[in-house]
Amino acid sequence: MKIAITSTGASIDSPIDERFGRARYILVYDIQNGECEALDNETNLNLAQGAGIQTASMVAEKGVSVVLTGRVGPKADQALKAANIKFIENVSGTCRGVIEKYKSENAVI
Repeated sequence: MKIAITSTGASIDSPIDERFGRARYILVYDIQNGECEALDNETNLNLAQGAGIQTASMVAEKGVSVVLTGRVGPKADQALKAANIKFIENVSGTCRGVIEKYKSENAVI
């Protein structure tokens, strides 16, 4: 299973980015093997409109099942739901901390 975490940096130790669609990076973490891939989201970050929809499409293409973020906007909400991707909002701290908490508490953050 893969989860996506919005991040201010490309490192797993970076702080969570509060925004989904306009997050600087999206970290895709594979729960089974512990591999983490940083996706540069600069293109979507700078869009005038549709950043959430484009970011949702990007994580869907990576096979993500769950997104951990600060906030998901209404259009991104619809796009994630259409792709059958669950999301958990109001997360904070570092990406590593959020991942560990997600794994240990079975998605209760």
